[in-house]
Amino acid sequence: MSENPPRCETDVRCNGRLQDLKRQFEKKFGESPHFYAHAPGRVNLIGEHVDYCGYSVLPMAVQRSILAAVSVSSSGTIELTNTNPQYKDFTVPCLEEITIDRDNPEWYYYFLCGVKGVQENFGISPLAGMRCVLDGTIPPSSGLSSSSALVCCAGLVTMEANQKSLSKVALAEICAKCERYIGTEGGGMDQSISFLAEEGTAKLIDFDPLCATDVKLPDGAVFVISNCCVEMNKAASSHFNIRVVECRIATKVLAKSKGLDWNRLAKLAQVQTELKASLEEMLALVDEALHPEPYNREEICRVLGVTAEQLCTDLLSANTQHVTHFKLYQRARHVYGEAGRVLRFKAVCDSEPSEAMQLLGDLMNQSHASCRDLYECSCPELDQLVDTCLEAGAVGSRLTGAGWGGCAVSMVPSEKVESFLRAVREAYYTHDSRRAAMEEQSLFVSKPGGGAAIFLEK
Repeated sequence: MSENPPRCETDVRCNGRLQDLKRQFEKKFGESPHFYAHAPGRVNLIGEHVDYCGYSVLPMAVQRSILAAVSVSSSGTIELTNTNPQYKDFTVPCLEEITIDRDNPEWYYYFLCGVKGVQENFGISPLAGMRCVLDGTIPPSSGLSSSSALVCCAGLVTMEANQKSLSKVALAEICAKCERYIGTEGGGMDQSISFLAEEGTAKLIDFDPLCATDVKLPDGAVFVISNCCVEMNKAASSHFNIRVVECRIATKVLAKSKGLDWNRLAKLAQVQTELKASLEEMLALVDEALHPEPYNREEICRVLGVTAEQLCTDLLSANTQHVTHFKLYQRARHVYGEAGRVLRFKAVCDSEPSEAMQLLGDLMNQSHASCRDLYECSCPELDQLVDTCLEAGAVGSRLTGAGWGGCAVSMVPSEKVESFLRAVREAYYTHDSRRAAMEEQSLFVSKPGGGAAIFLEK
């Protein structure tokens, strides 16, 4: 994976969306764009909330994306505008240090995360001036990684405008790190699949080192995405980071229970590696070493032998300082169980047994139950939508993305797709005016799409 990100010669007249964006760019800035960049969203088929614990995930890119039209200018500024009028324009001087207001996660701060990441990687000063018009077809705050796609698109744009070059793997790693400027302690899945995706295949994404392996999905299996119409912005709440912290603390407690050097371990996968244990043995260790009742701060400090101040500075993040109780047992059981489901999902895809679709559907259903009951990252609307999808003919259905709102992904036999869409539309969207208004962008089929790329006009 050492090749540079793809650069495609394209005639924008062959793509209506590119042509529309070109017209809007020319209307806004009075010139033609020099190049275009796009970065896709993703749907995670299985492997929720395990990437930041060091475990593999199994996503595919969706065919919806962030698209940017860009010109390089001598203005000394980066000018950003969005085709969606609800997102206001923003301009920042190239000579100023880029600052990200994590308490105010506006759309343009995600773009600036990507700019800042590339700038710091190459030590660029000053940055090239840029004019950018951005268009997104990924529903925002839906669990399809619109924010990470925006960060990735910005990283690509900044690299191209400043005449720099990096491999897709390097760019993915930079964008995963720089998105944390906005305050979300993610694990890198979203950025990795945005860059490493290929049309027609899902990917098993491994970390440390980052690599992607093709996963051929069963013939006749169609993946349908449905939005429960509850929005959850990861950076605007502490739900996500609380789970990251709980997994971090669980790592320390499990490691200490086995006499390991727990201070240097931060991810649940590292404990398994140190112990040379199977995932089944790790689940047994969770039952042995952790109790189901929530841990309070005093107990954690006592178990680890740390002070309250050390707990706050070394283990908690900025937006979790208020948390008083932590569900270590439940979070660790979910992570080790979900990591096993990812491996079984890939094994079924690789071996292609006759009952592959049913086996994969069962794993997706188990994943949702674990997300709902152990990780507590679902919500009533998502649970209702998953149940609706199963009743409508899905073999498997589960929340996808961070949760607490957003989308479900369902695996549907190809011959049942049309009846499935009708049934879900009628049961979940039609009788609710707000959902009905959002239905067009909330219920759709997506094949595995390609990864982020730069496009040049002929």
